[in-house]
Amino acid sequence: MNADTVFQLIQQSLRVGVGFTTSILETLQDPQKRNQTFSELQEEITQKTAEWAKKGEITEQEAREFLDRWLNQPKSSKNPPGSTTTSKTKADVNQEIQQLTEKIITLRQELEDLRQKKKP
Repeated sequence: MNADTVFQLIQQSLRVGVGFTTSILETLQDPQKRNQTFSELQEEITQKTAEWAKKGEITEQEAREFLDRWLNQPKSSKNPPGSTTTSKTKADVNQEIQQLTEKIITLRQELEDLRQKKKP
């Protein structure tokens, strides 16, 4: 790496830091700008939360479909050579699915609680 490149990188980093600090100070000193900035941040958080919730819902649905297909596969009487047998019964798997579903419900409720706390 060239010495000039390192110097330019350090100089740019310093300018970014000073610019960031100045921007924060301006925002804190101007009530209108502060309210606008916090409003924008809240909108972004709300948007991201909704996006993540949608992705979580899609992932949950895909996982359920995968497990349903897996549980409903016809079982062969012989295991292929080198494969390991699992001692979990269908009841055990169903119980695990129920526990995971309960965790998802709890997480959804926590997410909704966070959304409610963020609303003015």
